Amino acid sequence: MGVKKMNGSLPTIIMFVALIGLMYFMMIRPQKKQQQKRQEMMSNLKKGDAVITIGRLHGVIDSINNADHTVTLDCDGIFLTFEQSAIASVIPAKTNGGETVEKSAQTTDVQSTEKAAEENASEDEKKKS
Repeated sequence: MGVKKMNGSLPTIIMFVALIGLMYFMMIRPQKKQQQKRQEMMSNLKKGDAVITIGRLHGVIDSINNADHTVTLDCDGIFLTFEQSAIASVIPAKTNGGETVEKSAQTTDVQSTEKAAEENASEDEKKKS
């Protein structure tokens, strides 16, 4: 009788071990990788990095206080102090021929605005004629 009961519980034990193994590979391992990636990002923060906070506030790092684990952000001239853990992500500085994409995008906006103004001026002159 004892042997019969043992054979019935063996599939249950195997199923339980398989479930724990599946849970490890589906939940715990990816969480550890994500946590390690975040820790690496936090250790690589430096002055001048463009960041986004967990509250979706965009700013540039002005100073880092490693003793207190705080970061001071420059948000268009307003300086705000946050815990380092409040940094959600760092905005990568993409380069395009030596200048950042943000600067080239601003230049393109200015050029398109100037072009539109010139077109409007030429249309006004045509209407007057």
